[in-house]
Amino acid sequence: MSLTEGVIRILEDQAAAHGFAKVKTVWLEIGELSNVDPDSMLFCFGAVAKGSPVAADATLEIIKIAGQAQCLSCTETVPVSNRFDPCPKCGGFGLAVTAGEEMRIKELEVE
Repeated sequence: MSLTEGVIRILEDQAAAHGFAKVKTVWLEIGELSNVDPDSMLFCFGAVAKGSPVAADATLEIIKIAGQAQCLSCTETVPVSNRFDPCPKCGGFGLAVTAGEEMRIKELEVE
């Protein structure tokens, strides 16, 4: 719920800064390794947005970002679905995550 409230605050701040009155659609990127549940965000967004004059009628669209890491042993870039998975190429456990930890607003449709 608090993450969703944070998104609404960002929308309200952006509306004040850029002079738009309403947000119609929010595209939110959520990484597979971010520990954010996209279904929970969708569920909470409707409830939290109702209290906002800027986002009351907004629609939330989730863009899921796959986990990706650089293997420190074989130097391959590999997909990962868990931060502690071994490298699927060499079996090494030295993976540096390069994508999938993010949660950010990618785009807004406003009026």
